[in-house]
Amino acid sequence: MACVEIWGGNEPTSTAVSTPGIDAYIYSRPFESQHAGGDIHYVSLCSAGNIARFVVADVAGHGAEVAELASGLRGMMRRNINTLDQTRFARSLNRLFSQENTSGRFATALLATYWAPDDQLILCNAGHPRPMHYRAEANVWSVLEDRPGVNASEAPGNLPLGIIHPTPYTQSAYPLKRDDVVVIYTDALVEAKSPSGEMLREAGLLEMLGSLDTRHPDRLIEALLARIAEFTGGRPLDDDVTVLVLHHNAADPPAYTLGEKVAAVGRWLGLRH
Repeated sequence: MACVEIWGGNEPTSTAVSTPGIDAYIYSRPFESQHAGGDIHYVSLCSAGNIARFVVADVAGHGAEVAELASGLRGMMRRNINTLDQTRFARSLNRLFSQENTSGRFATALLATYWAPDDQLILCNAGHPRPMHYRAEANVWSVLEDRPGVNASEAPGNLPLGIIHPTPYTQSAYPLKRDDVVVIYTDALVEAKSPSGEMLREAGLLEMLGSLDTRHPDRLIEALLARIAEFTGGRPLDDDVTVLVLHHNAADPPAYTLGEKVAAVGRWLGLRH
């Protein structure tokens, strides 16, 4: 089942892409506005638009010093673009990154696959900050907790890429309703500091998101970064910054036969290769 990359990189960007069911808004700014950094964003589309994958990764370090390593990690993602089972995808990335990473650095990554026919978002977290979820029906923000689904293991896992090979990874499924929003980000946001040295942390970011207007998801990143700038007193963040907003527009996917759906789900769950 052929997949195609529709957006990706580790250079500055502020753009939007749409896939069946999802409007995605991506903002990335390397440290000190350098030409490239250690944050990677990646979007691919598979199975006639029924499956969309969104990846945000963060190589330890920032700016130009890790830009080449980040570019290499993106290349590994492209080489594994047709691996639909996210746990296999994460294991492959961990193996390749461990083999090719001579600097001994690690990278966190959040892999998100949206399955359009059932409005499911499947997450696999390799040591990355936890995403935030806005449930439109309840008008409530919450942290997306890890909820082991298929391929769960009792062994310690979900470690950042490049720490230990082999490492097991798990994935969790979350149903999305119309106008739900998921925010994926790198740790520069939760590590933002006020002039007095207070760190924003996950709870502070969640509270900040709860104060924002979600009726215009295309403006959410701009509003969030403005609030963070207020929190820091205008002081620039000390790391590369990437924010990915996924707005669930609930658009119907392309027509899909039962046989194609069964085959796609089997590959997605790692049951067929």
